[in-house]
Amino acid sequence: MQLQKIPATIVTGFLGAGKTTLLRHLLTQAQGRRIAVIVNEFGELGIDGELLRACGIGCDESGQDNGQLFELANGCLCCTVQEEFAPVMEQLAARRGQIDHLVIETSGLALPKPLVQAFQWPQIRNAFTVDAVVTVVDAPAVLAGLFAENPVAVDAQRRADENLDHETPLSELFEDQLASADLVVLNKLEGLDAAAVAQIEAQVRAEAPAGVQLVHARHGQVAPELVLGLGRAVEDVIDARKTHHDEEDDHDHDAFDSVAVTLQVDDRDRLLAVLAALVQRHEIYRAKGFVALPGAAMRLVVQGVGQRFDSQFDRPWRADEERTSRLVLIGDHLDGPALQQELQAALGGF
Repeated sequence: MQLQKIPATIVTGFLGAGKTTLLRHLLTQAQGRRIAVIVNEFGELGIDGELLRACGIGCDESGQDNGQLFELANGCLCCTVQEEFAPVMEQLAARRGQIDHLVIETSGLALPKPLVQAFQWPQIRNAFTVDAVVTVVDAPAVLAGLFAENPVAVDAQRRADENLDHETPLSELFEDQLASADLVVLNKLEGLDAAAVAQIEAQVRAEAPAGVQLVHARHGQVAPELVLGLGRAVEDVIDARKTHHDEEDDHDHDAFDSVAVTLQVDDRDRLLAVLAALVQRHEIYRAKGFVALPGAAMRLVVQGVGQRFDSQFDRPWRADEERTSRLVLIGDHLDGPALQQELQAALGGF
């Protein structure tokens, strides 16, 4: 008897749109669904993976398979993957009797169409079908006329990297994410009036496929039944969805720089101010990490896109955990040691 294919939902969206928040919500509202998760992390530190494992459902790392698959306390699986996509899919296929659904969170700089096309490979197609491509949109950024809340990543920007086969304006990447979508989640709608929402919807529909469904969300909270089980078999129709990069053979966006810095932080407000000033001097698109504040029993999560930074305490520090402040900076032409020195000098100046 042939086993039923595992439906896979691909969650895409630009930096800071709220993909990980949506994913955490789906996991905490799984309601018995056994969901496997692939997180395509960007950066030297597993920031997004850490946030997933800290989302309140727990993680038993003793169940890991070759350091790649993690058992979650609700029966789900979590996997972090960079380049070994096919082998991971083979591992998941071997456990298809334990999986009801697969959710793949792409990096914020990923083109979704080539990933969907990978599901046309026979060894993957035999076990999986793409249930839907879900694109998460930062609604206030769209309203401001941007594809993301990021003043330095403008349309005309080109990277002077000779190793890249194409240099993609980030606005085109945003349009490609919409062009590949079966469902668009308009996130961060809190505080926006009806007229603003209507304007955002019009802008999104201009780039998304005809008839695509738009779902409103606040803080990434979308009912699982609206996201999972759409049954679109996208691998069969993805070739007909036109994007800016259909003629290109290489869609590698991992050429963006990602550097990790370790800091001594004594004051949260000072750190956020220093980071906001830093992104005005350097091509930094995203910052994220954990901070240890003096006298604070809780770990501080810091995330920023452009000049907008958020911070919140997520959980107590564990007794066996080193209390260190570490950030990942994602951008273009970044000098890690120089940024480390510049940041620490600014933080030490108060």
